[in-house]
Amino acid sequence: MQPIRDGYRGMSVLLNINADLLLYIATLSAALVAAGYIGTL
Repeated sequence: MQPIRDGYRGMSVLLNINADLLLYIATLSAALVAAGYIGTL
């Protein structure tokens, strides 16, 4: 049980550290999808 808990804690730390990077990637992806949609109109 301890390794599972430690792994979950490590994943949580990685997500907290990289939250701004994930937000940046999500925003960039949304912008590309929106540009593609507008380009097809």
